[in-house]
Amino acid sequence: MSIFAITLKKLLQEKNMKQSELARLTKINKSSISEYLSGNYQPKYKNILKIAEILNVSPHIFLEDTSKEKNIRHLPILGKIAAGIPILAQENIEGYLPYDDNDADFCLRIYGDSMINARINHGDIVFIKQQSTVENGEIAAVLVNDSATLKRVYFVDDTIQLRSENPKYKPMIFSKDNCDNFRILGKAIALYTKI
Repeated sequence: MSIFAITLKKLLQEKNMKQSELARLTKINKSSISEYLSGNYQPKYKNILKIAEILNVSPHIFLEDTSKEKNIRHLPILGKIAAGIPILAQENIEGYLPYDDNDADFCLRIYGDSMINARINHGDIVFIKQQSTVENGEIAAVLVNDSATLKRVYFVDDTIQLRSENPKYKPMIFSKDNCDNFRILGKAIALYTKI
């Protein structure tokens, strides 16, 4: 059984709350709550936040013990990047996701369908190893004028091309002439997706 399931069962008993009441208050369907309690399914971070709010506890209570097992770390999930603020500043972080390897530094939530042919879909979370360079053709998180995106990166002559994995999008071509702020944030190394 997962740490989340054990913690949730304990809190429901302490608060004398039934899973049906938790489902009603959080607006998470009852079958999902049942799956969380069985340990068969780990909720998304947004649902952890809803459950923590209703139970009046910190969301980290559901994650703390997992870091003591198997060297699990909690990587920040970056949402929209705020202008002029360091990439891992609190203002850019929308939550945390457990990760049991040391090869990633942060996560990026994907918006849109530009990478669907690489099996990266809207709502997926990509784990990123923070580094300032990548090889030609690698998928990377890139900051362009304070907007983060995930694309294949190509270096062609004096330009950098960001190419989608969806034929309906044209490559974005950047040079010193048309981009004030361009920075490679890191290389994509893993994907968290919902089936």
